[in-house]
Order: sequence, then structure tokens, then C-alpha cells
Amino acid sequence: MTLLLEYITVFAVIYAVMVAVYFATGFALMAINARYPDRRIQKHRDGLKRQAEEIRSSMKALATSSVLMSAGYFAQTQGWTLFEPLALSWWSFPLMFAVCFVLFDAWFYWGHRLLHVPALYKFHVPHHRSIAPTAWSNDSSTFVDTLIEHFFYFIVWLVLPVPALSVFTLRLFDQISGMVGHSGFEYFASKSSRYPSPLICTTFHDLHHSQFHYNYGNFFSFWDRVCGTVHPKYDELVRSMEETGEIPDTEETKVKATG
Repeated sequence: MTLLLEYITVFAVIYAVMVAVYFATGFALMAINARYPDRRIQKHRDGLKRQAEEIRSSMKALATSSVLMSAGYFAQTQGWTLFEPLALSWWSFPLMFAVCFVLFDAWFYWGHRLLHVPALYKFHVPHHRSIAPTAWSNDSSTFVDTLIEHFFYFIVWLVLPVPALSVFTLRLFDQISGMVGHSGFEYFASKSSRYPSPLICTTFHDLHHSQFHYNYGNFFSFWDRVCGTVHPKYDELVRSMEETGEIPDTEETKVKATG
């Protein structure tokens, strides 16, 4: 009973933090976007009509994600892992953060591709009802969708000697960057977000929502480029934004799906 109460406490704290970050980031992005309407990516659509449903769905998905995160962390505190965690230090924190960052991007890409397989797409399609995503869309997912994409946040504690702060920092970064990536407004298009750089900007994932068959990655475009799933006009779009400073309507970039 004591262990159960300890776990529930850990879960409650993690869930409360994630909900607070969700609303703080969401309201901040909405305020910024309202000041810069010209930065909207999909100029012919307004995704705000779904925001109430997205928020309700997100509360459930954040609970699922928090269960996974708290279970992994709790397992580590009880010594139920393959390795003892590295002591937190000036080198162990950034090292394991970087390792987890790269591994989670790969996990997310392949989990996301899996969710687009016909047999599993029914669990992912509610997320894609947000064709023009908003900041509130990031966590608007089903239980199975969240389980597949965020199971990493359980298993990583079991198989790697991660300092807790490395994983918690990754989760917070993932949450905030994911909400920026779903915001529907572009502020970060630059040379660093197109080939040959592996980094991405908001337009990258926005194209996934509007055209479905491209750009499955989370932090990087690496796996999309290796596997041929990067949108064929993504780099061209980013270059255009660099040169003109304007956000073109992505409706004009539609191409026939190849995978």
C-alpha cells in the first residue's frame, strides 16, 4: 500500500506539471499568434473551432503519458531497472539528454509511421481531424496513439542509466516544442530548418496535418529524408520564407502521395 501511495503521488505531481505546462504554453502561443496573423501557415483554414475538443482529449492523453513517465521513474527509484542511474553531473546530464533526444526522435518517427498503417490508423485519425492544427492539438490523441508514441518515456528508465533530470527535461522540451510545432504559425523558418540541416520548423509538421503522408519526424527531418517521406516541397517552402519573409499558403504545395 505504501508503494502504491508513493506511485500515485509521483503520478499526481507529474500530471499536474504537464497540465500546467500545456495551458501556459498554449495561452502564450495563442497570445503571440493573435499579434502576428500574417504568420499563419494555412491561410484558408482556421483550426480554432476544434480547440474545446482538443483540450478535453489532451487532458486524457497527458494522463496516459504521465502514467508512463511516473511508472518508469518510480521503477528506477525502486531499483527495478537494468542499470543504476548515473549520478547527476555536468557531463551525465547533457550526455544522457542528448542520447534520449536522438533515441526518442527515432522512436517517434517509427511509432508515427506505425500509426499510419491501415490497421492502426483508426487510433491516430482523431489527431488528424485537426487538419489545421493549433497549439492545443499536440496532445489531442487516443489512448493507443499516446501509448505507442510515448511508451519511450516508460522504457527508457528501464534500459538506460539516465539521471532523472535528463528525462524530465526531455519531456518538458518535447511538450513545448510539440505545441509550437502544432501552433499553425511559422516563426522559425531559416537555413537551419532545411537541408542539409536536420532541424525543422513549424511548417514541417503542419504539412503532415494538411497532407497526411509526409513529415513524420518529431525533432529532426533525418528519418524522413532517409526513408523518403519528407514532403518534396518542404525545403523549397522554407527557402521561400527566408527570401521573402512571407508565409506562403501551403494549399499550393499539395502533391500526389507516394507513401
